[in-house]
Amino acid sequence: MKEAKMLDRREFTLAAAMAVLSGVAITVSGCGGGSSYSASPAAPTSSTPAASGGDKTGSISANHGHSAMITSAQLSAGGGITLGIEGSAGHNHTVTLAASEISAIAGNQRVSKESSSEPGHSHTVTFN
Repeated sequence: MKEAKMLDRREFTLAAAMAVLSGVAITVSGCGGGSSYSASPAAPTSSTPAASGGDKTGSISANHGHSAMITSAQLSAGGGITLGIEGSAGHNHTVTLAASEISAIAGNQRVSKESSSEPGHSHTVTFN
C-alpha cells in the first residue's frame, strides 16, 4: 500500500490555487516564440487569487503539473526575478520577469510571459 504524503502549508496553498484555476477557462497559447507583456488592467475575478498574504499565482498554458507563484515579498521589492515553475511536473522551466513587469503584476495588471523551452516545449504564464 502506498504511503500518503503530508503536504506543508505552501504545497497545500499551491494545490488549492491550482484546483481553483482548473475550473476556469484558460486561453492556451502554442509553444515557441518570445514573450508578451501587456499593461492593460485585468478585471478582478476569483481566477486570480492572492495565494497567501498578497502572493500572486500564475495561470500556465498546457499545464501538466507546473506552478508559478510570486511572493508578496518579491512583489514589494519590485526588482526583476526569474521563477522556477517545476511544481510536480518532474522537469523545470523558468520565467524571467523584469522589474516593470513585477510592478505591473503588483498593480493588478495582466502580464503574460513565455517560459524557457525545456524538454522540447514551453508554456505561457499569465499573472492577474
